[in-house]
Amino acid sequence: MSAHEPKHRLAAIVVADVVGYTRMMEADEAGTLSLLRAARADVVDPVTARHRGAIVKGTGDGWLAQFRSVTDAVRSSVEIQAAMARRNALAAEGRRFEFRIGINLGEVVVESDDIYGTGVNVAARLESLADPGGIVISSAVRDQLRGVAGLEFEDMGPRAVKNLANPVHCFNVRPTAPPAAHGDPGAAAQPAARSERASIAVLPFSNLSGDADQDYFADGVVDDIITALSRFKWLRVIARNSTFAYKGRAVDVRQIARDLGVRYVLEGSVRKSGRRVRITGQLIDATTGDHVWADNFNGAFEDIFDLQDSITESVVGTMEPQLRKAEIERARRKRPENLDAYDLFLRALPHVYAMRPDDNRIALDLLEAASRLDPTYAPPLAFRAWCLEQRVVRRWPAARDDDAATCLRLARAALAADMDDANAIAIAAFVALMVGRDFDAAFPALRRAVALNPNNAFVAMNAGWAHCFAGDLGEALAHLERARALSPNDPTAFYVLTGLGMAHLLAGRCEEGARLATDAAALYDEWDATYYVLAAAQGHLGRLDEARASIARLVALIPGASIARYREMVPIRDPERLAFLEKGLRVAGLPERTDPEQARA
Repeated sequence: MSAHEPKHRLAAIVVADVVGYTRMMEADEAGTLSLLRAARADVVDPVTARHRGAIVKGTGDGWLAQFRSVTDAVRSSVEIQAAMARRNALAAEGRRFEFRIGINLGEVVVESDDIYGTGVNVAARLESLADPGGIVISSAVRDQLRGVAGLEFEDMGPRAVKNLANPVHCFNVRPTAPPAAHGDPGAAAQPAARSERASIAVLPFSNLSGDADQDYFADGVVDDIITALSRFKWLRVIARNSTFAYKGRAVDVRQIARDLGVRYVLEGSVRKSGRRVRITGQLIDATTGDHVWADNFNGAFEDIFDLQDSITESVVGTMEPQLRKAEIERARRKRPENLDAYDLFLRALPHVYAMRPDDNRIALDLLEAASRLDPTYAPPLAFRAWCLEQRVVRRWPAARDDDAATCLRLARAALAADMDDANAIAIAAFVALMVGRDFDAAFPALRRAVALNPNNAFVAMNAGWAHCFAGDLGEALAHLERARALSPNDPTAFYVLTGLGMAHLLAGRCEEGARLATDAAALYDEWDATYYVLAAAQGHLGRLDEARASIARLVALIPGASIARYREMVPIRDPERLAFLEKGLRVAGLPERTDPEQARA
């Protein structure tokens, strides 16, 4: 037989598609495609691989897969349908969809990267007979499954199907026991054993006002908090319908967490007295019973809806960094052999934020390991790009053969991997700006990130810095002030303070710029960008002794720092802004060039 001739072999074939796909695409094309991509990445692909199957191809609204074992084909399909049922139970209206699945055992023709033939055709016809969320198999598959525990089969009898001369004897598959969850995002496993991303349930807040009419206000606050938290793609948030089932019931928080399959529970209360309202909130780690965070928020009841918005912003902005910090600590405590992509990403974050060459390499190793486990997970791609951007911009020793090209490739991959992840979009856009000087791509992406999650301080911070470099200074200040308001106690607040200092400096308010940069250095004294801002502001103010001390610290952090090097480092679009910065640094004592730069010139 010629090497190019098609091959024939026996295989278990799975064909699946989305119920009502055409209608869903007409109603919301982008949303439907995003949901399908997420289901493939979170459920279908990993479950298929775990059962030793292979996705042959996507079919637009579904997929075609083959397995060497009928048992593996059926087990994987049962697990996929169970996982989708759990996801749908927790998803908001309009974010649910179901698969039909057909399975056949038959001969297929293998040609290049595709399979076809009667065996595939039969599986496709069986899929069309399945109920939404159901599985239909042929008698050939059923014959191989006798004695398999956990499954029952409903005999559908012979069915005439399109384009086949003979009827096909079909069976509905009915699981009699739930399949293992294997980290499925919707699975109700014990919280302590879960390994997927962080998960939270926001319980109905207690109304302590003595006025039942205030229930609607407390419920409205909880609704807004659930919506705001749902915008953080790293956090799985239980839908309102599930959590409000506990309203008015005295149930132990740990039991609720077990029921809903979450790690964290947020509970709180509302108390109205006269024209004042106080809302308290406490975040509980349900795996230990420890309080991660607690706070209270006060406001005037003059405009109830504005108050609701401001309280939501305060709760989410203050709580989110604490929640992520708790997740990082949890990942640190896990044994190395139990780490998944999410845990590796969390472990990398402190090293990313450290802004030091050695930490940067540790972060890169952890992020690369995360991407090997899950190549489609966007945050490790984006933060790897950011790590390489740090190396390129600061001229640290190269991590790879071509850090700049790899950095831009990863940023583009992060954008393509999950267009709904505001963090990934924001940092990828920032990298495109810093390394690629791609202003036209960066600003629309940042606007999209802000629109996706207006309560995300990290996104607002990146948007603010981008406007400092190449946008509107008024917008830069607005974004950075919002980042500070959203997350006043964030451990990475020095980024925001330095950005605010830069924005004020470029606007000619050097005194304010110096003050903010000084505050940033007091929080963290190892980020070179802070000293560029501080030294330039002090230079313009004529504080030469202070300016020289700032330059000394800068050179200690970045040996060989110079005005020429800074000009290459920052993507400042406006020549007047750049000239103003350079003048301040020149007065402060930063050299025009270092010796190697003089030699190259």
